[in-house]
Amino acid sequence: MASDEPNVRIGDVSGSTFAIGSHARAESHHHGAPAQRDEAAEELLKAVRELRVDLSGGRVRQSEQTAELDAALADTEEEINRTGAAGAGRLQRLRELLTDAQALTALLASAGTVAGLLGM
Repeated sequence: MASDEPNVRIGDVSGSTFAIGSHARAESHHHGAPAQRDEAAEELLKAVRELRVDLSGGRVRQSEQTAELDAALADTEEEINRTGAAGAGRLQRLRELLTDAQALTALLASAGTVAGLLGM
């Protein structure tokens, strides 16, 4: 007895997405392993997080300067989480922002910690 339906065979496949049929919809969600961080990146990440808490915790008057610093810290945190390290350009930007905020660096121990880890 012959069938008018086509046959489909899929062998061993990994990391791919398939949709079969006239109303089929394929979605793919690939999650990579978390980036491996060395000790220096871990230490910087911890210091960045502490400074962000201090900036948002009411200890510092909010300004355009603190908002810019917080945004750069958030970007640094995201990059370290995603790649395992912060790039040279991002580190240089943080150095510049912390240099511009020397009064803040002197006021908050967490800012001094980040500055120290950046070699300032």
